[in-house]
Amino acid sequence: MKRVKLSREIKTGVIVVGGILLFIMGFSYLKSTPLFDNSKTFYGIYENVGGLQTGTSVSINGLNVGSVNDIKFHDKSGKLLVTFSVNNEFEFSNSSMAELYDTGIIGGKGIQIIPVFDGNPKAKSGDTLITGVKPGLTDLVQKNLAPLQQKIEGAVTHADSLLVSFNQILDTKTKTDLRETVTGLNALVKSFQSTSNAMNTLIADNRVQLNGSVKNIGLITDNFAKLSDSLSNAGLTTTIKTLETTLANFNQILSKMEQGEGTMGKLMTDDELYRNLTSSSNELDLLLQDFRLNPKRYVNVSVFGKKQIEYELPENDPALNIEE
Repeated sequence: MKRVKLSREIKTGVIVVGGILLFIMGFSYLKSTPLFDNSKTFYGIYENVGGLQTGTSVSINGLNVGSVNDIKFHDKSGKLLVTFSVNNEFEFSNSSMAELYDTGIIGGKGIQIIPVFDGNPKAKSGDTLITGVKPGLTDLVQKNLAPLQQKIEGAVTHADSLLVSFNQILDTKTKTDLRETVTGLNALVKSFQSTSNAMNTLIADNRVQLNGSVKNIGLITDNFAKLSDSLSNAGLTTTIKTLETTLANFNQILSKMEQGEGTMGKLMTDDELYRNLTSSSNELDLLLQDFRLNPKRYVNVSVFGKKQIEYELPENDPALNIEE
């Protein structure tokens, strides 16, 4: 068989084409974009990508379905346009969200598609999806610690103001007085300790007498209990009941007297009877006075046929005052 000889130009052309193909394949590999790929390309606009890198995986429900192809500035406002690809195995609505999230605790960002099935048209290659950012652990910690930090700062500020005010109040004289007060308290505590020690010594020295006193108190209590039992057995309860009955009857008598019942009640409440008794007493008094002043009006006695000497009323006779 006759061998075909290739010219130098053909060999050079083959080498150049092979080099171009290798360059294209290497460039696609470095950009994490397969050379023969039929996946969809989507765009997302973010305020801050938080360190997102090209080649980072794109996932749906935790499954890797694509990667980030390019990141560049979208406009002069500083927003970033992220280009990423998603394979055609899973379809979702164009109202789905491309959410930026933390891929690990110590850092790293990724994109996850939150698919929506709301009847809107399916997302096609070249669409710009709605974007969002899921707060990471660091953001959540900072968000929760911010109010606490403000409270701590406020507390420290108030404490500093309080210390300043306290230092202003505690002038030299006040500090001296406080020191003297503390010294006096220490002396008082020492005095209490000495008194306590003396009490302990006194109790220890008189323990026998104290025990005897306690026993005597116990005997007195027992005797009092026996006395109470004796009084109970002696009919004290019956006597008390009788006394209560007597007091009740006496209260009834007093009540009847207040109401004007009986002789004593009438004497206490009948004003007419009181006036009659007063009038009778006055008339009796006048009668006695008249009998004393004019005895011959009532008694005529003659001794041995002599005339009775008329009674002369003394100048200072009390009857004259009564008649007046």
